Amino acid sequence: MIIKGIDFTSSPSRKKPITCAICSFEDSALTLQEIKFLTDFSLFESEISSSGEWVAGLDFPFGQSRKFVENIGWPNKWEDYIKVVSSLSRDEFISTLENYKKDRKVGDKEHRRHIDVLAKSISPQKLYGVPVGKMFYEGAKRLINSPATVIPFQEGVSGRIIFEAYPAIIARKCVGKNSYKSDTKSQQTKELELTRKNIVDSLQSNLILEEYGFNVVLGEHYESMASDATGDTLDAVLCSIQAAWGYLNKDNNYGVPKNVNLVEGWIVDPMFLEPGK
Repeated sequence: MIIKGIDFTSSPSRKKPITCAICSFEDSALTLQEIKFLTDFSLFESEISSSGEWVAGLDFPFGQSRKFVENIGWPNKWEDYIKVVSSLSRDEFISTLENYKKDRKVGDKEHRRHIDVLAKSISPQKLYGVPVGKMFYEGAKRLINSPATVIPFQEGVSGRIIFEAYPAIIARKCVGKNSYKSDTKSQQTKELELTRKNIVDSLQSNLILEEYGFNVVLGEHYESMASDATGDTLDAVLCSIQAAWGYLNKDNNYGVPKNVNLVEGWIVDPMFLEPGK
């Protein structure tokens, strides 16, 4: 099986592309084959619409919180409210989120999904810093146009499956809360590089085998993963690990709870597996 891990950005370019790890999964081993750099959205769209059988983990929030969706008056079905989002220009979407926050009390401006609380990730309304709101806007409207099955929202072509991934979960398992990347050149320190090397080494240890059920083979890509100061290459591989785990659990609803919130969505990772499963 081909497994893809995609580290997303809301403004892809040659300087900051969408990074895609292409892996093969066979005999309980996930082997990194290639790193692709998608410099515009058309290349990303092609990647999530490509032929053949494959599984992909994408690093951006696929949905918004139910509280936000209901409060703002969007349809209470993922596909329908993503169509509303798609009808907005980027500036209109940003204004919509800004206007929503304007008169709300501190602490009740940006809501997290249930899975964000579990994953310790930020609200998909966040527009600045790590602009996952912009990533949601650019990514989700392209998901509904993909022929693939988007877990847990959209039934698509058999053999092509897309999961929401969150690479920070695996990074924390390897090095705790230690930072390992930066897009700012002046902050790309030797210390961060050493932390990335620790993560890369952990990926080839028993940690992944014990947590995810398979080995990871990086081969010649070890150095590039450690030396990429942005962490994008490493994050793409971490997304592929979560995607491979989801694929392994296809007979257990891909590791997604059967009562999952179909407005908000889910991140695939064994730490969120239903108790007793």
